[in-house]
Amino acid sequence: MSGAHQPKRGSHGYSPRKRAASQVPRFRSWPEAVGDQPRLQGFAGYKAGMTHALVVDYRPTSSTTGQEVQIPVTVLEAPPLRACAARAYREGPYGLQCVAEVWTTDVAPKLRERLPVPKEADTWPELGEVDELRILVHTWPEKVSGIPKKVPEVFEIPVPGGAMQARVEYAKGLLGKDLEITDFCKVGDMIDVAAVTKGFGFQGSPVRWGVKLQSHKNSKNRRDTTPLGPFHPGYVRPTVPMPGQTGYHHRTEYNKRVLKLGKDGAEITPAGGFLNYGVVRNSWVMLHGSVPGPTKRLVRLRAATRYHGKVKVEAPDMPYVSTSSKQGV
Repeated sequence: MSGAHQPKRGSHGYSPRKRAASQVPRFRSWPEAVGDQPRLQGFAGYKAGMTHALVVDYRPTSSTTGQEVQIPVTVLEAPPLRACAARAYREGPYGLQCVAEVWTTDVAPKLRERLPVPKEADTWPELGEVDELRILVHTWPEKVSGIPKKVPEVFEIPVPGGAMQARVEYAKGLLGKDLEITDFCKVGDMIDVAAVTKGFGFQGSPVRWGVKLQSHKNSKNRRDTTPLGPFHPGYVRPTVPMPGQTGYHHRTEYNKRVLKLGKDGAEITPAGGFLNYGVVRNSWVMLHGSVPGPTKRLVRLRAATRYHGKVKVEAPDMPYVSTSSKQGV
């Protein structure tokens, strides 16, 4: 007679649960180009905090469609990004290979603490040698009062759409200029977010996987995972819930709706400022739902890659956004 069964504890879809290699998230894939005009496919911001808003439900399959509902929203402070270089890639037998890198002289002084900045710009390659064009951008953390860092983060943003000649001209016009969040998205767009989650250090199996504690009569290993597996195969399978790193994982979440954009942080900052963050002083973007990571964490944005709902929302009807104090008073 078989014993009782229950579902496995925890999801193995995210294994191995290890620490992120960098606090700057990265995207390994990008959506297909839409339209015949070059455009940016990504941006970045810093997580300021969460609040709630009243929105007329725009989801057609929801049970509250057309009704006013309260939803959680996340506010990201999105100061301008400086386009410091352009990179041309060619598809080779081992993936994309950089064939040219053109830099601008107008970069942040602190950028040299992050990576070596070339003194002379490279020449633009022949268009026949280019299969993909990307813009190298860096952030301005010193413009954000809630961020303690000063050295900027650096990452790439693809520039798809149109002929390669049009992309090159578009990239030339961006070099040395500040990019705004409105250059990437508009209200109602669906985007993906990537960030590094909050870290909890080394934790045991009950915390890391949610396994049940053993009987109180077990005096030595009540919080251990037993048994660790059968005699054959003679090793511990990777599916066995074991202690290890918990949190500080790189995570990507899909299909986040852009509910609101703004340039004045005073209209969205709650009384007393966001908890553990402070006052928003730059451009900002409000997203529907939560976003991975704690406050002050860099969050990268990308045009949606898995959105098939085809729900077009030009500007959600949002009669109220809470700006009451989050300080617990």
